[in-house]
Parts: sequence; C-alpha cells; structure tokens
Amino acid sequence: MKRTILVTAIACLMAVVNLASATTVRGIDIDFVTIGNPGNPGDTRAEANPSGCGVVGYEYQIGRYEVTNAQWNAFTLVAGAPTGNPSNAYAESAYWTGTDVPTNEVSWYEAAQFCNYLTSGDKSQGVYLFSGNNTDPGDFLGIDRDSAFSAYGIAYVIPTEDEWYKAAYYKPDGSGYSTYANGEESIPAADNGWNYYGGAYGSPWNVGTGTMEQNGTFDMMGNVWEWNETLIGSDRGIRGGSKVISINALRPSFRTYVYPSHEYNDLGFRVASVPEPTTLFLLCLGAVMLRRKR
Repeated sequence: MKRTILVTAIACLMAVVNLASATTVRGIDIDFVTIGNPGNPGDTRAEANPSGCGVVGYEYQIGRYEVTNAQWNAFTLVAGAPTGNPSNAYAESAYWTGTDVPTNEVSWYEAAQFCNYLTSGDKSQGVYLFSGNNTDPGDFLGIDRDSAFSAYGIAYVIPTEDEWYKAAYYKPDGSGYSTYANGEESIPAADNGWNYYGGAYGSPWNVGTGTMEQNGTFDMMGNVWEWNETLIGSDRGIRGGSKVISINALRPSFRTYVYPSHEYNDLGFRVASVPEPTTLFLLCLGAVMLRRKR
C-alpha cells in the first residue's frame, strides 16, 4: 500500500511540475521564481505604504521578468486578442514593440484575461470572472481565487499588492524588508542595473537586461509600471515605477493606482502563480493518504 501511495503522489507531483514549475504554460514560456517564508510579518517601518503591507500566508511563484511582447503575441495568436466591456479597455496595441521588451498599453482587464488563459485556456474563465466566453468575454464580474484553485489546481494571477510587495522588498533570509528590491538601502545610479528616469534609456529595455534583484526577479524597480490585483477605491494598484519616473517611485512608500480600463505605454504586468508547486504536491499527497485511510 505504501508503494501505491508513493506512486500516486509522484504522479501528482509530475502533474504539478507540468502545470507550474515548467517554463512552458499553454505554449508560453514563463520563468518563475518561488517566494518562500510563508506567514511573514508585514512591513511596519515608516517607509511602508500601507503599514503592514507584504503579509502572505503561503508560498507562491512570481514571474522573474515582466510579461514581454513575445509572450503577449503568443497568447493572442492562440486565444485571440482580449476584448469585452468597456471597449476602451481593449483599444490599444503595444507602443514599444520590441520582442523582448515588456508588453505595454495593457489594461488591467487585458492582463486578467492573459492570466485566465494560462489557468484554463479560456480568456473568460479562471480567477477573473467574466460574463461571456473566450470569443467575447463581455463584462468583468469579480475575482474568485478559491473556485479557480478547486477547478484547475493552480491559478495564474495578477499579483496582489501584498504578493508584489513581498517579492520586491522582503529579504529571502526572512530578516525583514529592504528599501529597494536589490536588498539594499540605497540604489545605484540609473542604467547601472535598473531603468528609471535620469538614465540614458528613453524606452523600456529588454527584460533581463538589468541586475537580478534579491528574490531572483528583474525590473521590479523601473522599466514599466506593473498592475496589482488589489482594488484601491475604484482603481487597481500599480507598483515599481517606470523608465520615465524618478527614483522615489522605486521605494515601498510610493503607492499609486490607475482605473483598470486605462492603457499607457509605460504600464505592463508580471504574472504570479498560486499555490507554489511544492505546496500543491503536499496537498495532493495529503489527499491521497486520506483516501487510503478510508
């Protein structure tokens, strides 16, 4: 019986690896890093905004890089371009068109449909609820992570503000928060690892051009703003600054938000996945053992 449990658990792990740990999700190559230290305390420094931000009670993964035009184009080629209501949320194409630059002019609703496609293969189904179908998703209705976990096992999401903040500023050794995503209290001059206002670049650079940050990510400071899932009033949060924003926007104290239908040439996103594959494997193993006991 022990051998049967082990074989079943290994099969479950292989399924998890195929879904999340692999670099290809529904034909789109994505490089993820794992953010550990579940149950970490929030950031209560004077620098924190909002106070207590960054608490995440589970392991998860986040994209090492911002989503690129190549990844976006691979998505639209198979699933069709995002569409729905309001129409002005789906009106623009990327202003910066290089293959490996972050995709841009992307509304929050468009980013949500990209994540849904990764989760379910359908722009209208996943964590982000829409009234229609893949051809015409229609109206955005709300967010339901729990149902997506139950239906698909793992969900691809726009990171919440806490998930984004932790990936950027929480030190991987669990010792607390830093002022910058490089793990330091000071940041090098523009162009020396990060692309923000004051440097030589007048446009986003190719992802991975800069310096790797403390949790294995790139460009959580500068390049393009990144959408968060978190609702702030009637808006959605954005974090990280961009190539046209000064150094102050790279700090955890700088919190801002945009109406979710807006599309700007310095606004993109990165993807997170929940739960992290090892966590899902343990859940699978527990479920297998429970069935055996019965």
